[in-house]
Amino acid sequence: MAAYVVVQVEVTDWDRFREYLKETPIVSARYGGKYIARGGESVVLEGEEPLRRVVIIEFPSLQKAKEWYHSKEYQQTKKLREGAAKGLLIAIEGC
Repeated sequence: MAAYVVVQVEVTDWDRFREYLKETPIVSARYGGKYIARGGESVVLEGEEPLRRVVIIEFPSLQKAKEWYHSKEYQQTKKLREGAAKGLLIAIEGC
């Protein structure tokens, strides 16, 4: 069953964050990750306006999403984000 990683990121340093943006798709693809939404225009239909960039990545399974996040490759890539943005990443099974 597919799983989705939903990300909310508050970018504080775009120059540094752009380096992270270059590498993340490469690493997630190794684990079957496919971007569904990546920081595009969003409209709040209900609730409070999010202060963050929203990203959704689809993986073949929740296990693959966890493998991607905990992989050596992503942990190295994640270092590019440190100090440039802070985020919330949630993995959820699809239906």
